[in-house]
Amino acid sequence: MAVPSEPELEIFSYEEFGTGVRWLAEQLVERNWIPDVILGVVRGGLFVSTAIAYALDIKDVRHVNVEFYTDAGETLPEPVLIGEQPYLADLGGKRVLVADDVADTGATLQFVRAMLPDDAIVHVAVLYEKPGTTYNPDLAWRSTDKWIRFPWIQVPPVRVAEEGRSSV
Repeated sequence: MAVPSEPELEIFSYEEFGTGVRWLAEQLVERNWIPDVILGVVRGGLFVSTAIAYALDIKDVRHVNVEFYTDAGETLPEPVLIGEQPYLADLGGKRVLVADDVADTGATLQFVRAMLPDDAIVHVAVLYEKPGTTYNPDLAWRSTDKWIRFPWIQVPPVRVAEEGRSSV
């Protein structure tokens, strides 16, 4: 039986994070597309949404907590909402920037888009886009087919994860 190989990694630093989110914010300004609301996809998109919100001086920053990946290259059958569904009905007709760290398979972004009102004007900004994604973001700082090791997951957690759940 063959032992699965470790995925090829792209190591991403905090310095690159700062450069990447600043680039995303600058692109939104250049395109004259300033959101009314920024919706971060927790967990990685929380960092991205907050940084863009500061760069654009946007005060209405919300989040939706979705789990799909359980470990490097391992997913649940489909994305699931963690906790209560956030109130998003008031976003109809508004410019909503969905911010995440990566558009990998596209399943999470499709899941989040389906939670928003049909008449919301949605743009998606990510740090990374994978070539095989089924949801192409409006803005992506980089593209890679490697597994991305973001700076916030480069060291193991301080505490042990719950039984049966990954700590990555």
